[in-house]
Amino acid sequence: MSLKSLAVILISISLFSCSQETETVQNPNVIYILADDLGYGDVGCYGQELIKTPNIDKLAADGMLFTDHYAGSSVCAPSRASLMTGKHIGHSYVRGNYEKGPLGFGACLELRDQDFTLGELLKKADYQTSIIGKWGLGMDATTGEPIKQGFDYSYGYLNQGHAHNQFPEYLFENGNRIAIEENEEGKMGGFSNDLFTKRAIKYLDNETSEKPFFLYMAYTTPHAELVLPASETFDKYTETVDDKAFVNAAGESDKDGNKWAYRSTETPLAAYAAQISHLDSCVGVLVNKIKELGLEDNTIIMFSSDNGPHKEGGANPSYFKSNGEFRGVKRDLYEGGIRVPFIVKWPAKIEKGSVSNHISAFWDLMPTLAEITNQDATGLESDGVSFLPTLTNETQKEHDYLYWEFHENPSSDQAVRKGKWKAVRHDYKGEAELYDLKKDRGEMNNVAAENPEIVKELTHLLDNTRTPSEIWPLKSLK
Repeated sequence: MSLKSLAVILISISLFSCSQETETVQNPNVIYILADDLGYGDVGCYGQELIKTPNIDKLAADGMLFTDHYAGSSVCAPSRASLMTGKHIGHSYVRGNYEKGPLGFGACLELRDQDFTLGELLKKADYQTSIIGKWGLGMDATTGEPIKQGFDYSYGYLNQGHAHNQFPEYLFENGNRIAIEENEEGKMGGFSNDLFTKRAIKYLDNETSEKPFFLYMAYTTPHAELVLPASETFDKYTETVDDKAFVNAAGESDKDGNKWAYRSTETPLAAYAAQISHLDSCVGVLVNKIKELGLEDNTIIMFSSDNGPHKEGGANPSYFKSNGEFRGVKRDLYEGGIRVPFIVKWPAKIEKGSVSNHISAFWDLMPTLAEITNQDATGLESDGVSFLPTLTNETQKEHDYLYWEFHENPSSDQAVRKGKWKAVRHDYKGEAELYDLKKDRGEMNNVAAENPEIVKELTHLLDNTRTPSEIWPLKSLK
């Protein structure tokens, strides 16, 4: 028996030890939509004025908007690992993008046999589970591929470097490489988001099981490359946006091992805006399909982003104020790099137009879905706190603190939030900066000198929260 099988059996016993006499109730369907590098301020309901997102705005109007929700990390793979495993990055096995691993650029560090995922959690509650889009947590034939991590069906990119190409010549379906004919030999006939949305609609139309479903929709925009099909929306943005061409000097070279280097484009800012509006239209298609199938009342739809806005492929976050009022972007542990949009619609439970200031994070989804599906979360090795009470307007338990670390700079960055206080440290042997987020949401005024006791408390958390990792040791320049 494998470690994975043993772990699942043990967790199953814990999760269902008290469930035999409970009343049978149809658990809700769950659709979790994840944008790629979408900033806090890139969506209309979070203050965006130039980019149009009517469907996402409607989702917020029909559900609950979270103001203080955080990604697992400031880059893709560790953020998604945190989402999948319910652990903050100081406890996660995957703590970075691991771009130079043995399987090549973008293959990342795969989830292990013993890692327990959302897919496996919901399989224990008798869900049909699927991942469509960008996975990034294990290649085919590794322990991390979706079919080995609790997903009945998968379709999309396994390698996140491959996802830099918005018109892929191939994707993976249930671990098998399949050709995308409309993109062969350099053709650009099948845009990634369209491929994913069409496959999701087909999946929903063919889902005739009486079981509830979990659909994880991991879109690849507005991550670079900043190209997409011609459309009236794209044309309108090219007319209104003050653009500057992006030229990839590397061309088609294997720069830094990335054979999917971002393509040059004359209108990267217009493309960035159009990608977000296109993503918004995909959200609308999914929402309308759920209505058409008569599943709206008992389907939870969640929408978020894996980290803050990027500056790659010609993108310019400052032009659109993509990080809102916050400091920092992707790869920063300031708020702009990790605070992300989060919207939840659940007509059966959530009052329309709700807004929550509850401090929450990606690793909370594991215990939240456990509670929603009537599973005992005490058997889970999660750092999360269920936010179901917030959704249902009941008394909510708060986090003691939230923790992050980042390893792509010469010295390791760390951050911790405890209530209104936020500490950021750029070297584990250095001094921590301190910000009062209640008074200074933009983290412009370091108040460490005036609050030595708070600095001492948060420094203790920075020093002691993480578990050691041979792959991700803390680095210092001191």
